[in-house]
Amino acid sequence: MTPPTYESSIITGVLRTEIKSFGDDRGKFAEIFRKEWFPQRNWNRFQMNRSDSRAGVLRGLHYHFQQIDYWLVAAGRIRVGLADLRLSSPTFKQTEVIDLDPSSGGLYIPVGVAHGFLALTDVTLMYVVDNYYDGADELGLIWNDPDIVVDWGANVTPILSNRDLANPRFRDIPPEQMPD
Repeated sequence: MTPPTYESSIITGVLRTEIKSFGDDRGKFAEIFRKEWFPQRNWNRFQMNRSDSRAGVLRGLHYHFQQIDYWLVAAGRIRVGLADLRLSSPTFKQTEVIDLDPSSGGLYIPVGVAHGFLALTDVTLMYVVDNYYDGADELGLIWNDPDIVVDWGANVTPILSNRDLANPRFRDIPPEQMPD
């Protein structure tokens, strides 16, 4: 069964899925991922990850050349920030913000779209990637870049990792580190 999927009206290739859950007096069940839902990618090597963050943590913005992400919030709420860094994309430099919680369905993030999230509450994020982790394929863009503005919301003072604090500004990313 394929869930209803729809493409972002702002960034080409970003997809949302509507996840249907089935419940009774024992609880709920939902099918949350099948590789057939996203035939545009080769799913021969996939990895599933879990990220737990406390409220106020901001992770990102990260982007890849060899990996897509498919995100589902298991508990809590996040504000996802997206920025299209693909030079050949019709939506190059467009940004989008999407709030997600466990009832929001899934979010498919294509190669070359920088992504991150602000934990609005304590949160557990589950995500599937279509390649094994490779640190050389994890690049970054500073979360508050003045040229690629992601609207995280008013008065955001996030908790960031040292790595994310060191992410470069858009104008300082070397051409060979820009996705095609």
